[in-house]
Amino acid sequence: MPAAKQIEFGGHALVWVGDWSPASARAAISSAARNGYDYIELAIFDPWNFDTKLTKDLLQEFGLRAHASLGLSAHNDVTSTDPAIVAKGDELLRKVADVLHELGGTELCGVIYSALAKYPSAATKENRTNSVRAMQRLADYTADKGINIDLEIVNRYESNIMNTGMEGLDFLDEVNRPNAFLHLDTYHMNIEEDGMQKSVIAAGDRLGYVHIGESHRGYLGSGNVDFDSFFAALKQINYKGPITFESFSSAVVDPSLSNTLCVWRNLWSDSDDLAKKSLDFMKARY
Repeated sequence: MPAAKQIEFGGHALVWVGDWSPASARAAISSAARNGYDYIELAIFDPWNFDTKLTKDLLQEFGLRAHASLGLSAHNDVTSTDPAIVAKGDELLRKVADVLHELGGTELCGVIYSALAKYPSAATKENRTNSVRAMQRLADYTADKGINIDLEIVNRYESNIMNTGMEGLDFLDEVNRPNAFLHLDTYHMNIEEDGMQKSVIAAGDRLGYVHIGESHRGYLGSGNVDFDSFFAALKQINYKGPITFESFSSAVVDPSLSNTLCVWRNLWSDSDDLAKKSLDFMKARY
């Protein structure tokens, strides 16, 4: 059964910290709670070395929830034509789901259907088929844990499987699982979409997760994303689900993600100020 969706506001862990040491985990979770967020989104790239007990204890201490995200790499790309690489992807995704389940989270999102990378050519039919089948396996595995999978639509430089919400809906039709949903991100939409409303409205109740990011990854409202149109579309479909603020700066560096996302600029340095103003910005519009 799909986990029940509810409106909640969260922040990506990289708003606060670049690693997940005990000190960093406490700093991120305490700040997210102090600034009024409902949950923190954890990028779990190495679930075998993730301190689940520490994280769970801190979440309980500060009354916060957690969801999880990740992007695959060339070593575990489920679109690959090499069965051994696909198997590694399956293994990673199942392990992340296990960690998320232990934390009490219900949403596994991100680029979990391909590598988070610029591909040298278009996806083949076999690449797409492999991706669909991997998501079917993952959805079946997570269903019994009460976890939804939310497939993030990213720009052409980060995946060759799907780059618009409409493409994502076609992909979901092929996956055909009740706990598989669309994940839209305003940063990527600003690059690829025909406006900020079309894919939201078309998705309707199949929209399961939202990332709110500015065009340059900095403070909301300081770039050129049309947030008013986007939030109006969310209201039109009566969106119920997580809304995560996502921002990256060279002030906070996670080598496993910062290089992939080309986070070279220092767009902010005060995480608390950024977190507070961003939550106020989102709540003022939804």
